Amino acid sequence: MNKSIMKDVCASKFCQGFSLHNIDKGNKNVKMECDNEESIKADESDYTQSILRKSLFGNVEVNVKEEIEVKEEPINIKSGEINIAKEIAKYDEAISYICERDLVKYELTHPNEKSYQCSFCDKTFSQNCLLINHQTVHSGEKPYECSQCDKTFRLKNSLIIHQRVHTGEKPYQCSQCDKDFTHSGNLKSHLRTHTGEKPYQCSQCNKAFSQSSNLISHHRTHTGEKPYQCSQCDKAFSHKQGLIQHKMTHTGEKPYQCSQCDKAFSHKHLLIKHQRTHTGDKSYQCSKCDKTFSQNSTLISHLRTHTGEKPYQCSQCNKAYSQSSNLISHHRKHTGEKPYQCSQCNKAFSHKHELIQHQRTHTGEKPYQCRQCNKAFAQNSTLINHQRTHIGDKP
Repeated sequence: MNKSIMKDVCASKFCQGFSLHNIDKGNKNVKMECDNEESIKADESDYTQSILRKSLFGNVEVNVKEEIEVKEEPINIKSGEINIAKEIAKYDEAISYICERDLVKYELTHPNEKSYQCSFCDKTFSQNCLLINHQTVHSGEKPYECSQCDKTFRLKNSLIIHQRVHTGEKPYQCSQCDKDFTHSGNLKSHLRTHTGEKPYQCSQCNKAFSQSSNLISHHRTHTGEKPYQCSQCDKAFSHKQGLIQHKMTHTGEKPYQCSQCDKAFSHKHLLIKHQRTHTGDKSYQCSKCDKTFSQNSTLISHLRTHTGEKPYQCSQCNKAYSQSSNLISHHRKHTGEKPYQCSQCNKAFSHKHELIQHQRTHTGEKPYQCRQCNKAFAQNSTLINHQRTHIGDKP
């Protein structure tokens, strides 16, 4: 039978004295040394241990509760000694997290007690072990190596979490939808999809986000920063995913395949969009004119035809557009960029539809047909001009 042991750990001597995650696991009786007095009390009826420590904290008591499931075994507590070797071995990551979290709390409550200074960047730390850990940022040292794929990590805890990629272990489960995660931080972020909480707010436009990484990415829309650069064509992107997707234009890779017609796509969202041509799904409806759309983004763009909103403005000539794609196309008039190249004659075009029209000169395709005389044309504009010959209209 399992029982819940509540451990109140105040990790004051993180590195020098009682550091749970650095204890010799072969030693069954772990000696806790503290310069000041400790108060230890035990209630064996509900297996509660409370360790209240006063050392570096002075008069401050930090009481961090972590609930850990263990097998029912007697835990012997003597004055200054505790038999927790098995529990530490089994819950190394959890206890390590407690200690590291308390270190952060200690730094916040003792901002002036930082005597260990980094010689590279002048940052100061209250503990020597924190300084040593920080210096690996400068040295690039990654002493913890995965035995299965040879990846290396700066922190032992990062290695433990990484190893779950190989084992498939996902110990953190959502109580609301049963999704599970390899890391507690991922679960915490996921829970916000249920609560709607958005604690990360942009200081410039007040937009809020559920994850800090999304806020960092959003900031780049204000700064224009594009840290992810393509090694083949020097294009740069504000998001890593944008670079990954762009690289597929060089490799021709199309990993997303439709199960109904075998068409393949370089991006997942393109596959999802395509699949709606099979299902006919148009679940996004305009409240003004009842038109329906297969994508929410298309509905948002359509609504601007009613409101007249043009949020995308050219920085060079102040022309404004209702859609970002139109602004991107317009920019090419200023830059002269022609990214769409014909594979047969190497002519280049600034717009994709221009390339498609040009390619018909090679293929002979004429998709636009006159209903009155069945003549066919390569371009829609040519068909329109032709139709005027039937009604006597001269352009």
